Amino acid sequence: MRTVLIVDDEPSARYGMRRALESKYRATEAASAEAARETILKDRPDIILLDLVMPNEDGLAFLRSLRESGDETPVLIVSALDTAKTAVEALQCGAGDYIVKGFDIEELRKRVANLLKLAELGAENERLRRELVAEGQFGRMIGTSVAIRRVFEMADRVAPTDATVLILGESGTGKELLAQEIHARSPRSAKPFVAVNCAALPENLIESELFGFEKGAFTGAAQQRKGKFELASGGTLFLDEIGDMNPATQAKVLRAVESRRIERLGGTFTIDVDVRIVSATHRDLKAEFAEGRFREDLYYRLRVVTLELPPLRAHKDDIPPLAETFLAQLGARHERRARLSREAAELLHRYDWPGNIRELRNVLERTLVLTEGSEIKAADLPEEIRNSTGVFATMREGSANSFLGEADFREAKRKFEIAYLKRKLEEHHWNVSKTAAEVGLHRQSLQEKLRELGIQRPGK
Repeated sequence: MRTVLIVDDEPSARYGMRRALESKYRATEAASAEAARETILKDRPDIILLDLVMPNEDGLAFLRSLRESGDETPVLIVSALDTAKTAVEALQCGAGDYIVKGFDIEELRKRVANLLKLAELGAENERLRRELVAEGQFGRMIGTSVAIRRVFEMADRVAPTDATVLILGESGTGKELLAQEIHARSPRSAKPFVAVNCAALPENLIESELFGFEKGAFTGAAQQRKGKFELASGGTLFLDEIGDMNPATQAKVLRAVESRRIERLGGTFTIDVDVRIVSATHRDLKAEFAEGRFREDLYYRLRVVTLELPPLRAHKDDIPPLAETFLAQLGARHERRARLSREAAELLHRYDWPGNIRELRNVLERTLVLTEGSEIKAADLPEEIRNSTGVFATMREGSANSFLGEADFREAKRKFEIAYLKRKLEEHHWNVSKTAAEVGLHRQSLQEKLRELGIQRPGK
């Protein structure tokens, strides 16, 4: 039986609501906000009926404190105050519904049942969404490999919070898609998602794009213009390729992130902005600030939570489902249907995809448009994919003394281990822990192997 908590300082009001609901629900009561907190801890109610006018702490203050503590129990406001302003304020604070005292008993029962049903549907949606993540789907992103599912699971956990997120990954790995899905799963989803590509904007324009400008701030500023921080207020600001931002702008972004205030170019007053910052880069920011190209204090502000998307060559088992999905999407757009032959699929798996998932999608679109018939054959793929033999070709071409040319097995094995581990370390930006997890070794075992083979990070 579901539990209803009735919070009202008037005994007669509590009695009336209890009598109306007790045939279907277990009803508990509290005469104040303080007593309600104790009852919530003890009884874990499924819904709260809350009066607004109470001594010491009113209903709205109690509701705000509930939501700030992370308690998402559905709340039905039951009040004698019959004003649109009060109702709107209650809903903005997190109430699910509002009913004015003097209500019909059946109407109260209906409202309670509706709120409980909505909460049940929300919980079911959350369960299904988590199942999809576990199965390798995160919004429009898919991947069943351990590496990519780990990213999805972490992103799913951080999305409902307001934490600042830094997404790392090579170009084409899906950093903006991941940022969009984090926004879509957050409480800010109804507000704007505003993206800025810091690498695409000239240095003299990026500040005006981010912070806006006042009329007359510079030649050509004919009217006031809001910047991206203001346009994203209430929602999420995605700073793509933040590693390419110039130092002067980095300093201003740091101040904005810290204070949640900005100042338009040419302006004389500060503006409060409520934004969640999600940033992304393909650069190694630790190396960048070591070289003096990126502010260390901004780096630590941005990386409250770090998500690293692996390159496609590090999770090639995801190529078949990705290819199938892309061919279905592109087939609908171009009104063409084609599937991959076994030989073509093998070539896609062999290729190392320097352009990552974006390159895979572009190759499939080009091939689908040009292919005749309903099957994509090996000969239909671009030449660089047909002629590639992946990592082994790279190592064979890179050195005349590669392991494939060695007569002695032990020396060939040693050279292979060096080439393989260097490649894996580079894929993970020389992060030993992540590399160890990827190749199936304990961190200590990998460190011992690196010492044995004499492998050191470049620059050390």
